[in-house]
Amino acid sequence: MTEDLEIPYIKGVTFGFMTPKGSYADEAAKESMKQLALNTGADTIILALAALQKTAHSEDVDYIGAHMPSDAEVIEMIDFAKTLGVRVILKPMVNCVDGTWRAHINFFDKEVSCEPKWSKWFESYTVFQLHYARIAEKLGCEMVIVGCEMVQTERKADEWRNLIREVRKVYHGLISYNTDKYQEEMVSWWDAVDVISSSGYYPINAFDKELKRIYQAILPFNKPFFFAEAGCMSTAGSSLIPNNWDLQGTINLEEQKEYYEKMFQHAKEHTWIKGFGIWDWSSHLYPKEMASKDSKYEVYGKPACEVIRKFYTSMR
Repeated sequence: MTEDLEIPYIKGVTFGFMTPKGSYADEAAKESMKQLALNTGADTIILALAALQKTAHSEDVDYIGAHMPSDAEVIEMIDFAKTLGVRVILKPMVNCVDGTWRAHINFFDKEVSCEPKWSKWFESYTVFQLHYARIAEKLGCEMVIVGCEMVQTERKADEWRNLIREVRKVYHGLISYNTDKYQEEMVSWWDAVDVISSSGYYPINAFDKELKRIYQAILPFNKPFFFAEAGCMSTAGSSLIPNNWDLQGTINLEEQKEYYEKMFQHAKEHTWIKGFGIWDWSSHLYPKEMASKDSKYEVYGKPACEVIRKFYTSMR
C-alpha cells in the first residue's frame, strides 16, 4: 500500500471480455488490439478475463474451461500489447453461468452446514486471482484489478484484505478493485489497495453530482482514483441509463458521441480522476463499414472513437 501515490494518467480501453479459448491470440485478435491502439490514443489496455461459476451461490470459480483463454494465449497477448508500446492492466473477472450478475454473488454471513459458504468461495476465488497475479508479475503488467462490481461480497472486508495480502506475496505492481457505480462509499477496505476504481456508468445529466459524491467518499483514503469501466451504448436513451446492457432502441451514434464529450468534459474539471478504462473493445472487430449498424458499447468506426482519441491525446 502506498500513500500519496502518483500514477500516470490511465488512458485505457478494456479489451477482449468473454473471448473464449482458442481465439484470444489469433491474428484477428492481434489486429483488433492494434486497431485499438491506433484509433483511440490509448496508452493502456485492460485485459478482461471472464471466469465462471455456476450460480451466484456456487463456491467454485472455474478459470480452466473453454470459456477462458489459455495461459499461453494470455501471455502472447500481453507480450503483443507491449510491442504496441502500451501498458497492460490484467483484470480477472467472474460471471455466473446462469446469467446472474456477479454483483449478486452472496452467501450466509454465519456459516451453516450443508449450505454454500463464504470461506469456500473466497478460497476458490483467491486461487483464481493468484494464478493471474503470477502471470502479471512475470510479464510486468502495471496493475491487476482483483475484482469487479462484486457488490454483495464487499461487506466481507477481512476476506478481501486477506486476498489482497496473498496477491501481494506474488505480485509487486499496483493493485486495484473495481466497485460498481454508486458503491464507492460502501467499500470500507479501500486502504488495502493502491488505486481505487469504480464503474462510471452514470447518467450524463447526473455526472457532476456523482463526481462530487465520489470525491467525498474516497478523500479519507488518500489514494489515486480512476474509472476502470465507463461508457455508453450507441442506442437511443443509453446516455441516461448507460449501465443497461439490455436497453432496446434505435441506433444513435451521435448520442454515444455526446455522452463521451460530456463525460470527458466533467473529468477535466475534476483533476483527481486519474483515467478511464473505456468499455469496451472486442477481440474480434466487426467490419468498419458496419459500425453504423452496431448498437452496443463498442466504439470502433463510430464518432465516439474520435472523441476518445482527442481526449486521450490531450491528456498528459
